Amino acid sequence: MASYSNQFVQPAGMKKWGMALTAVGAVALAAGIAFLGLSKDEHDSTRFWAVLLQNSVYWLLVVNAAMFFLCATTLAWAGWTQSFRRVAEAISVVVIPFGILAFIVLMGLVFGHQHHIYHWLTPEGDKILEGKSGFLNPTFFTIWSIITIGGWIFLGWNMRRISREADDQPFTTEEGKKWIFKNTVHAAFYIVLFALTVTSSIPWLWLMSIDAHWYSTMYSWYTFASSFVAGMALIALFVIYLKNQGHLPFTTEEHLHDLGKFMFAFSVFWTYLWFSQYMLIWYANIPEETEYFKARVWGEYRGLFYLNLALNFLSPLLVLMKAGAKRNYTIVSFMAILIIVGHWVDFYLMVMPKPLGDHATISWFEIGIALGYVGMIIWFVGRALEKAPLVPMHHPFLKESVIHHT
Repeated sequence: MASYSNQFVQPAGMKKWGMALTAVGAVALAAGIAFLGLSKDEHDSTRFWAVLLQNSVYWLLVVNAAMFFLCATTLAWAGWTQSFRRVAEAISVVVIPFGILAFIVLMGLVFGHQHHIYHWLTPEGDKILEGKSGFLNPTFFTIWSIITIGGWIFLGWNMRRISREADDQPFTTEEGKKWIFKNTVHAAFYIVLFALTVTSSIPWLWLMSIDAHWYSTMYSWYTFASSFVAGMALIALFVIYLKNQGHLPFTTEEHLHDLGKFMFAFSVFWTYLWFSQYMLIWYANIPEETEYFKARVWGEYRGLFYLNLALNFLSPLLVLMKAGAKRNYTIVSFMAILIIVGHWVDFYLMVMPKPLGDHATISWFEIGIALGYVGMIIWFVGRALEKAPLVPMHHPFLKESVIHHT
């Protein structure tokens, strides 16, 4: 174990990739403002804002999934995660810059009066939108977005602050019990906020209200499943990267196997929700409900519709079903990247059809902005990993993680 370091220092290659991809995103944004955002063409302007909305919400929910994972496993008193919990904590730090970026985009949409994306901004004469105006209005949208993003940032910071206490000195038995109880209580606060936002109201406000005449009772769970499995894939990627760099000595194939099981299980869960939502709407065949899938199954989005299923269901099902595959670094890395890309496509299909119709495309702007977010994740996670020991050596449950076996 002497060859392992418990303190991370970013390799030059990691810094270069983070900075280079972030620069790509910055160039794409600048070009997007010049050629799309300031364009007099209605479709160009709508495309600019729709791409920013899709990426800002998707990547924010993905990095926020890391703190949900930590809090859920804390409530379950799961010891197996302790050997790599600092990876999830570092990813959750990115909620701060991504939350700020998402809030700027959302306020730009609402107060920039981008009614081509949020039709509820102009409800006059539309009885359905007027009926929803108590919920879909700029004031409520803004206040709840502030509470949501601010709550995620504050409660996430608080959980990380408590976690750092395990670096100071060993706990006595009584101190360890009190500390675990404090962890559990504060994790519960976060889970309550998460339930009131990610698994209920926020997907309605930020995404489902794009199709304001349509609604689905499964939409929030569907959005959660999509972003959470991508979040687990992101954790797995950084765990593998750190292992290859000679860190995380207590993280083994057993832990990777469990991360792979999360990726596999929630891919199946996402598919269950996808099928349940689609099947009920198809079977009922009610025109105001089927319009959502008509725009996606036929026409310009048909290829992406089936690609979405292939990337997010068939690939994880066929590849990650075997136990050996979930213990293989190369396979898990490949599938993690595939899942992250696949659910980016999923969010693309959530956002684009209504505001852009047949004018949607995946070109330099869409790819450039996505790569910019990837670069920022690499940059911010690398910096966060440097600020604390990679393993909380005095955590009362660390031994459980060290002897973890599946």
